[in-house]
Amino acid sequence: QVDLLESGGGSAQAGTSLRLSCVASGFTLMINCMGWFRQVPGKGREGVAIIDGSGRRMYADSVKDRFTVSKDKTKYTLYLQMDSLKPEDTAVYYCVLLTTVCTVHSDAGRNYWGQGTQVTVAS
Repeated sequence: QVDLLESGGGSAQAGTSLRLSCVASGFTLMINCMGWFRQVPGKGREGVAIIDGSGRRMYADSVKDRFTVSKDKTKYTLYLQMDSLKPEDTAVYYCVLLTTVCTVHSDAGRNYWGQGTQVTVAS
C-alpha cells in the first residue's frame, strides 16, 4: 500500500523560505518518479517539481531557481525547499508518486497523492 504523508506547510512572509517534506512508504522511493503539485481554489492542479529515479529534475517556470526538489533514501523522504517565496506561491501542495508520465506538465494516469499541506505567503 502506497502512503505519502506531507508536512512543513504553514505561513510565511514573501522573500522567506519553507521546506516541505513527504515521507513515503509502500514502494521504493529512489527508483520512482516523485514530485510536488499545487492547487489553489477554483483552479486545477499545477506541477511544481519532479525528480525521477536517475535524479533528473524538472521545475515549473514559475518556481525555477527558487525551489529545489530532492529525496533522501535513508529517510524515505521527498523534500521541496522553497526559497524567495512569493504570494502567488500560496496553495495546497501535494506530494505525488507519478506512475505514468514523469513530468511537471501532466498528472495523467493512476498516480498516488498525499493529503496536501497548505502554504500561505503574505506580501
